[in-house]
Amino acid sequence: MFSSKSKDVPAPPAMPVPPAAPKRTRALSAPSIISADMAMQGTVNSTGDIQIDGRLEGDVRSMGLVIGEKAEIHGEIVAEDVTVRGKVIGRIRARKVLLAATAHVEGDILHEALAVESGAFFEGNCRHSDNPLSQGTPGESRPAAPAHAEATADAVGLFAPLSPAAT
Repeated sequence: MFSSKSKDVPAPPAMPVPPAAPKRTRALSAPSIISADMAMQGTVNSTGDIQIDGRLEGDVRSMGLVIGEKAEIHGEIVAEDVTVRGKVIGRIRARKVLLAATAHVEGDILHEALAVESGAFFEGNCRHSDNPLSQGTPGESRPAAPAHAEATADAVGLFAPLSPAAT
């Protein structure tokens, strides 16, 4: 019932908390905006985020990109994160791609993560890549496959059709 131990036992030393894993940092500034009443031609480059609500004929390279519902882009997109709510005609290369319900995309998507909401229109090929940003440069395109239906070593590309046995 009685013991000689003191009730004031010191607490064990606290374990140090390891530092959090470093994250990719973004500029703490507001995104650059191409408004709905603006039409541009040429390449747009940014180390930060861009929001496009107007029309762009050219390539886009940025950290983050939001394409508004009324926006239209004709060209290649290269970014860390892309949210498409409007129309894109061209290739998209991004780590994370979200096609919202109002999206209209005609072109290939090379991605690390892809999400497609119900109602989105997508015509093209999509392919997963561990590093989609390092594959090719803007404006670079793959040679087109031959028009004939014979399966040759040159004609078989990244998006080969399923064989009759697989269907």
